[in-house]
Amino acid sequence: MPARVLVVDDSATMRGLISAVLNSDPDVSVVGQAGSAMEARTAIKELNPDVVTLDIEMPNMNGLEFLEKIMTLRPMPVIMVSSLTHRGTEATLAALEIGAFDCVSKPRPGELQPFGDLAEKVKAAARSHHRVVRPTAESRQAVSSPAASDYRVGHKIVAIGSSTGGVEALIAVLQKFPANCPPTVITQHMPQTFTKSFAERLNRLCAPVVEEATDGARLEIGKVYLAPGGDRHLQVANTSAPMCRLVEREPVNGHRPSVDVLFDSVAELAGRRAVGVILTGMGRDGAAGLLKMRHAGARTIGQNEKTCVVYGMPRVAYELGAVEQQLPLGSIGEEILKLTAARKEGVE
Repeated sequence: MPARVLVVDDSATMRGLISAVLNSDPDVSVVGQAGSAMEARTAIKELNPDVVTLDIEMPNMNGLEFLEKIMTLRPMPVIMVSSLTHRGTEATLAALEIGAFDCVSKPRPGELQPFGDLAEKVKAAARSHHRVVRPTAESRQAVSSPAASDYRVGHKIVAIGSSTGGVEALIAVLQKFPANCPPTVITQHMPQTFTKSFAERLNRLCAPVVEEATDGARLEIGKVYLAPGGDRHLQVANTSAPMCRLVEREPVNGHRPSVDVLFDSVAELAGRRAVGVILTGMGRDGAAGLLKMRHAGARTIGQNEKTCVVYGMPRVAYELGAVEQQLPLGSIGEEILKLTAARKEGVE
């Protein structure tokens, strides 16, 4: 049965464009459109859609405010549609923390494939076991776990891959990290315009320094490097010291940056002195790379099905034998610290 979608946007032109893109997929059906939050509220009650696409910037009640009401009164999968502005980006990241399923960017003029994989995201959202995320005051501050209080960093590198649901998941993991965390590299599938703002948001919420990775940046204790979205992949390399490399290559598994590209490079560079983590996300990106890491001697962790927004990437990795242990999201940060602490490596 096709996924039933309600399209919410204050622009009739944009509603028509989104509807045309979605209706071109035989497994998706647009059952209604709404131009405001008031219209959307009525349409949700009458049509009972599986998924809502929601504009960020709307008159009277913006998309973020309406999302909060949806998550409180009638939790359901919502995909945010954002303009390519700083304000739109910040609001979208806040929406993902609240519990939006995923986000897409509004197309630029002349873009050949507007909204990218929106139809695939809608279908995944309709199949998902939607969970409501209610941020607490504590979650908006940098908070380290009790395990971090006496943490002594060893010599390992941490590599993390995530996609749909990754905003919430990465915050949950990194907030367990102390300021002296192991060097950590992350590839999160996210539109190019969002990654810089997301890195800045993580930096405000977490104890370590979090920054968008730059080519040649040395991997340092207490720093987390987020792959920039766009036209390059993040790798780690070693000339005189381990560093980030941004390389121009074709998409891998349909993604650029790709988790597999990152994990492959970590397997080659660090071997057993690495920890690989695969979090919630659609598809299979990162599964093969995590297997390479495990074969090279790295310790590997996969997020369990119950706590995933989409149990896709972790499922494939588990089925391949790449995952040494599956853990709930709330336990992953502390487990990473256990595996990277100096005492676990015999270093005093």
